[in-house]
Amino acid sequence: MRAGPHRPSLTTVTQLSPPAAPADTSRRAATGPGWLVALAVFVAALVAVPIASVATNIFHGGTGATWAHLASTVLPEYVAATLWLCAGVGLLVAAIGVGAAWLVTHYDFALRRSFEWMLVLPLAMPAYVMAYCYTDLLQFAGPVQGWLRDTFGWTRADYWFPDVRSLGGAVWMFAGVLYPYVYMLARTAFLERGGAVFEAGRSLGLSPWQSFLRVSLPMARPAIAAGTALALMETLADYGTVSYFAVNTFTTGIYRAWFSLGDRTAAAQLAMSLLGFVVLVLALERLSRGRARFHGTGLRLPAPPVRLRGVRALLAIAGCLLPVLGGFLLPAGVLLRMALVDGDAQFGPRFLQLAGNSFTLSAVTALLAVSLALMVAYARRLQPHPLTRLAHAATGMGYALPGSVIAVGVLIPVTRLDNVLAEFFLNTFGWKSGLLFTGSIAALVYACLVRYLTAALQSVDAALHRVTSHMDDAARSLGLSPGAVLKRVHLPLLRRGLLTAGLLVFIDVMKELPATLVMRPFNFDTLATQVYTLASDERLTEASTAALAIVVVGLLPLVVLSRQIAQDRR
Repeated sequence: MRAGPHRPSLTTVTQLSPPAAPADTSRRAATGPGWLVALAVFVAALVAVPIASVATNIFHGGTGATWAHLASTVLPEYVAATLWLCAGVGLLVAAIGVGAAWLVTHYDFALRRSFEWMLVLPLAMPAYVMAYCYTDLLQFAGPVQGWLRDTFGWTRADYWFPDVRSLGGAVWMFAGVLYPYVYMLARTAFLERGGAVFEAGRSLGLSPWQSFLRVSLPMARPAIAAGTALALMETLADYGTVSYFAVNTFTTGIYRAWFSLGDRTAAAQLAMSLLGFVVLVLALERLSRGRARFHGTGLRLPAPPVRLRGVRALLAIAGCLLPVLGGFLLPAGVLLRMALVDGDAQFGPRFLQLAGNSFTLSAVTALLAVSLALMVAYARRLQPHPLTRLAHAATGMGYALPGSVIAVGVLIPVTRLDNVLAEFFLNTFGWKSGLLFTGSIAALVYACLVRYLTAALQSVDAALHRVTSHMDDAARSLGLSPGAVLKRVHLPLLRRGLLTAGLLVFIDVMKELPATLVMRPFNFDTLATQVYTLASDERLTEASTAALAIVVVGLLPLVVLSRQIAQDRR
C-alpha cells in the first residue's frame, strides 16, 4: 500500500509552539564534546581507506595492459560464474526462506513451534564447512556412493552421480546456509502484516493461494528483497567454498592475482569489479521497491494459524525439515562422526594454539568494534548534524565489502606505512623495527573491524534508540556532562545491546576466512585457516575437529536468537 498524504508530525507542531524551558535543556543535550565528533569522523575515514586504496591502485603499474590481459583470459569466466552463482543463490534462498516462513506463520502442524527456531540453525554452519562435509558424504569414496555400489552391485560405469564440487553444488551450499536471512525477515513481515491482510484478501473472495500471491507476498517484498541481498553479499564475499569447488569467481581471482601472480594492480582491478557487483546487488534491492511504500495499520492482529492434518501436515513438516536437515543436521552429523572417529591428529597443544589465536583475534576485534560503534552512535545522538550523519553512514558500509576486497585495500596502505616506519626507525635510532602492523595481528584486526563494524553499529543503534531522549535532558539538567550521561545513564541501559553486538562480531570474526588467509602474520593460524588448509589437502577428517569447534561457537548467538523467535508468537 502506498503512503497516504503528508500530515503534520508532532515535531512540526512542536516547532510552531513557543519555546519552553525543556527546549533549552534539549539544546544543551544536543551538544557534545568536539573530540567525540572528531572520533566518529576518524572511524569513518578508517572504513573508507580500503575502498580508496583499491580505487587509486587500479591506475598504477600499467593498468591498460593488465586489464586487457584479464579481459581476454579470465574475466569472462569470472563474470559468468559470479552471475550464475548469484542468480541461483538468490532464487533458492528466496524460495526456501519465504516458503518456510509462510508455513510456520500461517499454518499449525506438529513440531511447528520447534521449526520456528530450528530453521535459523544453518546460520551457524559456514558455507565452506558445509562444502567440506558434503564432499566427504557424496564423493566417489564416500558413504552414499559406497552404499549404492554395495547394495546394487554397481561399478563406476553402471551409474551417474552428480558432482558436488561444481557451480551447481556451490549454489546449493550457499542456499542451504544463507536462506535464514530471508526466513527471519519474511517471517517478521508475515507476523506483523500477513495475518490481517491475508484475511482481508479472503474476505474479498480470493482463494488462499491468490491471497498469498496478491496480498501477503507483495506486502513482504521489501523484507524478502533485503534478506536476499544479504545472502547475495555473503555469497560474493565467500572464498573457501568457491575455491574448494574450483569455481572461478572474482574472489578466487583476487587471491590468485595477489599471491600466485604477485600482481597488485590486477588484484585491485578485480576487487573493484567485485565491489561493482556488490553495488549492483544493493541497487537492485533498492529498485525492487520502486516508489511503493508499505505501512502497517499499527494494529498487530495475526490471524489464527490454519490447522493442517493428514497429507498436508506431512508435507508441511517435510517442507520445514528438509532445509534444517540439509543445512545443519546432516553436515553437523558428518562433522561429529569424522571428529569422533579420526579427527585432528594434532588435537592437543596445536589445537589449543589455534583456538587461542581465533579467540584472541575475535575478542580484540569485538571489543574495539563495540567501543567504536558506541562512540559513533553516541556522537550522532548528541550532534545530529550532516557531518555526524555522514560519518555514521560511512562507518556502516563496511559489511557490503567482501573480505578479499578489504584485505587488498588494507594491505596496500598498511604495507607502505610499515616500510616507511621501518626506514624511519632505522635511520633515526638505528633500530630494526620490522613490520609493526603486517607483522602482527594489528592489520588483520583492522581488516576485520572494517568488515564487521556494521554489525556492532546496528546493534548499538537499536539499543540506543530504545533510550528516550528525556533521560538525556533530565541528566543534563542536573549538570552532568555528555561523558557522565553516557557512563551513568546509557551504559547501564545498553548492557544487553552491547553484549549482543560484541557476540555477533566475535562469531563473525571466528568464521572469517578470506581476510584472515590474506592478512594473517607468519605462523599465526586460526581455526578457519586450519580448516581450509587441511581441506585443501583433501584431509577432510582432520579438518573436522576445527570445523566442529567453529560451528559450536556459532551456535551461541543463535541460541539467544532462536529463543526470541520462539517467544514472538506467545
